[in-house]
Amino acid sequence: MSLRYDKYSKSSIIEFAKRLEGTSLRDVCGNDILNHNYSGKGSLGQILEKFYFLYDPNSDAKADFDEVGLELKTSPIKKLKNSKYRSKERLVLNIINYLEVVHQNFETSSFWKKNAHLLLVFYLYESDKNILDYIIKLVDEWNFPALDLQIIKQDWQIIKNKILSGKAHELSEGDTFYLGACTKGSKGGNLRKQPYSTQLAKQRAYSLKQGYVNHIIASLTSEPSLYGKLIPSLEIVNNKTIEEIVISKFSFYYNKTIDEILEKLSLQINKKSKNFYANLTNAILGIGLNKEIEEFKKAEIIVKTIRLKENNLPKEDISFPVFKYEEIIDEDWEESKIKKIMEHKFLFVFFKFEDEKLILKKVKFWNMPYSDILEVEKVYNQTKAIIKTGNIIKYIKIDKNDKKIRHTNFPDKKFNRVAHVRPHALNAKDTIALPIEEKLTGEKKYTKHCFWLNNTYVRDNIYFSSSVD
Repeated sequence: MSLRYDKYSKSSIIEFAKRLEGTSLRDVCGNDILNHNYSGKGSLGQILEKFYFLYDPNSDAKADFDEVGLELKTSPIKKLKNSKYRSKERLVLNIINYLEVVHQNFETSSFWKKNAHLLLVFYLYESDKNILDYIIKLVDEWNFPALDLQIIKQDWQIIKNKILSGKAHELSEGDTFYLGACTKGSKGGNLRKQPYSTQLAKQRAYSLKQGYVNHIIASLTSEPSLYGKLIPSLEIVNNKTIEEIVISKFSFYYNKTIDEILEKLSLQINKKSKNFYANLTNAILGIGLNKEIEEFKKAEIIVKTIRLKENNLPKEDISFPVFKYEEIIDEDWEESKIKKIMEHKFLFVFFKFEDEKLILKKVKFWNMPYSDILEVEKVYNQTKAIIKTGNIIKYIKIDKNDKKIRHTNFPDKKFNRVAHVRPHALNAKDTIALPIEEKLTGEKKYTKHCFWLNNTYVRDNIYFSSSVD
């Protein structure tokens, strides 16, 4: 069958691709696709390649439309209540060849040769539909803006440097900002050789983080920006990393009280408001109040403000979103929500109580080391096993006010040096359904719980970490 586009013309390929908007694969390919034998993740893209663009799906190092240097990528999106579209997941690109990348520079790398120019096809994911009936909502070309590209180059070099150090097995998406190294393959990645260590490393692929994909969607749909920019010009990022830029802005206010910082910023904001620290961070970084920081959203950076007691111990443990008991027992660790959170990059802003005043002490970009992620996995697996057996409550104690106090089998601080599980609810009646009724009480619902980072871990492994900040 002859092609219905000119494979030597980028404009012809893009024009042909744009005909997909508002249609489904069943609409444009007809009965030809009914007997397709593609399945699993990526099958929609494979069907699109085979039956619409009429070339065989492959894993070549070259771009799909190599004649014009254009790589085809499909990605699911979801529709929000405000009718805007957001990415359902990160955008996975090509596999990282650990043995080859150490001999490449960015301009000659397999990543850049394949992904310099992307043809993106975004389709609306609907769980109750056959993939042949997913509606394609947005099709367009994407070329990386100069500022973004400079950060992506820095990210690529970070990934390469870790492989050069014999630590490909310790790669994490939290290492970088826009360009990640995500696991790829069954159960989080098949094992592959690396050049400077005998330890096998999980197979990984370059990927654009979900936050960055959301930025692409917003840009292609001309969505008005509600963000403030941390980096206004290419000259700044050419000489510094995002980390260096942020730390240099904060360091000017080190050892100053909150009131002194507000005075220097000529800022009057309610210190009791829920978003006080977020607005203070914005003001220090030169971002408008109540705005999101564009670079942080693209990189999915999680900002945590920590208040230290005079002995340097954080006043509180760090909580994460409540987990659903019915979901966690069906999750695999590699795809679990808590693992994805722990592999983010964090910005910790540390204030310390001195003479009852809060003093800004330091800020630190941080992502959890590989060895500590393995510790969180132990907490996760123990929690999952307890929920699966219904053996949540260890015993019930009656206090002096005749109130029942439930003690659980969930992993506590004694179980693990990094993390633990405990309630994160308004009260004991703030509950979520259980997949298996609790053995001791027969309850079918239980108080909301979540994973927490131990405050001792935050003190010893983040605040007092010897890494450069």
